[in-house]
Amino acid sequence: MLKWVKPSKVEVYSFLISMPFIDLGLQAILYGDRVIYDNPIWSISFPLIYVIGLLSWYSQVLYNAWIEKKFPSLAESGKRIITKCLVYVVVMSPSVLFIFFLYDRLHILGYSIKEGDLKMGLILGVVVNLIFVGLWEAIYIIKKYKESLADIELIEQMGTQQEFENLKNQVNPHFLFNCFNTLSSLISIDKKQAETFLDELSKVYRYLLRNNEDGISTLEKEVKFMHSYYRLLKTRYGDGLNLSIEIDKRYQPYLLPSLSLQLLVENAVKHNIVSKQQPLMLEIFTTAGNKLVVNNNLQKKQQKEKSTHIGLNNIRAKYKLMKQQGFQVVEGEKNFMVVLPLIWNDNKQEPYLNNL
Repeated sequence: MLKWVKPSKVEVYSFLISMPFIDLGLQAILYGDRVIYDNPIWSISFPLIYVIGLLSWYSQVLYNAWIEKKFPSLAESGKRIITKCLVYVVVMSPSVLFIFFLYDRLHILGYSIKEGDLKMGLILGVVVNLIFVGLWEAIYIIKKYKESLADIELIEQMGTQQEFENLKNQVNPHFLFNCFNTLSSLISIDKKQAETFLDELSKVYRYLLRNNEDGISTLEKEVKFMHSYYRLLKTRYGDGLNLSIEIDKRYQPYLLPSLSLQLLVENAVKHNIVSKQQPLMLEIFTTAGNKLVVNNNLQKKQQKEKSTHIGLNNIRAKYKLMKQQGFQVVEGEKNFMVVLPLIWNDNKQEPYLNNL
């Protein structure tokens, strides 16, 4: 059983626009030239047909709502359109026939059915209703198409958020694995230095956990963390490692994926010789065009360590998910450089970016 349905604005406006023309057309069929000079037609017949038309129109609204509920998707548009066409047989045609037979039966204002009246009435009703019911269907299809696009966008956004979460979760185990390897080697060499390293590690890891929760942070925060991480590395490598940081203050509020600097420095230490005789020189600096550069002298280890490829791939993947271009890896004969695009922080980033 159909319940009360609130008509849409389009359905209401289509009735208000079309019904006066339908009413006037039916009056012309019923009374011919009398419409021009017979006042009772305007005071009695015109309102009567308007009320009948209102009931017929609302029947179409109910019918339309039932069909859209039965065949709601875009894939069912064919079934929905064909079924809606039956409205002219189920609702509109009986309404037109009812008007003519009612007027003839009651001889309203002297009317009697004449040959061709029913045909003319049905043609008028079908033409006008086809136009407006076609409009309803077109608007419905557009609405459903927009909803489907919104659903696709939401699914993609959810997938992006989940993918970014997975990338974030890669960082902590990767960091711990490398630190525990360092700690293990220190224990056998210098237990006191191992204790200092462990103390620094606990401080750095607390900072790491806090920063990695957001997935994206300001350059200022990343640089502060890098100072803490550098102290941890110095505990292990001493004079074998040197870091120079030169950041233009105007870039401090800019954004980049959390822990990017830590991953790049860790990557450089892992794949290069770090010793007092061959110190690893690291540089972090900003350049024009909203870019951050991490550069180190290239002195690859003869025996390469097994790489998980998490560091660079992790950062590259994050920039790709954020739809930010400009991430570059440049390897020369004497140096290895990574360019990170800095993201303008206007607090109006994409929804998924805010949740990272």
